[in-house]
Amino acid sequence: MRRIPNVITAGRMALVVPVAWTLLHGQLAMTLLLFGAAAASDGADGFLAKRFGWQSDLGAILDPAADKLLLATVFVTLALIGAAPLWLTVTAVGRDVVLVLGALTYRYWFGPVKVRPSVISKTNTLCQLTYVLAVIARLRFAWPPAWLVILLGASVFVTVCISGIDYVLTYGRRAAGEVRARRAPGTGAS
Repeated sequence: MRRIPNVITAGRMALVVPVAWTLLHGQLAMTLLLFGAAAASDGADGFLAKRFGWQSDLGAILDPAADKLLLATVFVTLALIGAAPLWLTVTAVGRDVVLVLGALTYRYWFGPVKVRPSVISKTNTLCQLTYVLAVIARLRFAWPPAWLVILLGASVFVTVCISGIDYVLTYGRRAAGEVRARRAPGTGAS
């Protein structure tokens, strides 16, 4: 039973290619269904893990990786078909690239990275999921109204920027603290 959240997360990762494929081929109702299932699974795995204490080290890696993979793929696909602005796609995907490179650098120099998603980061993921659903729904059903899609896109931009800056500052401070600790007299560091 403890593996259920990780199985759900793996299922979300397995939906990435079908979501992109259906979107590229204009099968928008199927894209909405698949992406909606993937978005719902993001909430379900987290709820189950927390509610029943089924958190794991693997889940702590898989869950954000699944989110980043799904959202980056869909943003790029939407940009390719002209449904999402390139600048917003570059901002959203660029933030994730910076975070992954930063985590790898931190791991190389200082050891394991213990990432706890901040409230703004969770808000950003929710904004991105909502924006993508709205863009696809507008393509398929001409609803929601364009102004709402623009407002959702603006919320994605703002939360991407704030959460990206928050992560860089938080882990930059941690790295600086590690450097100071290594240089402190009596720690055996030279």
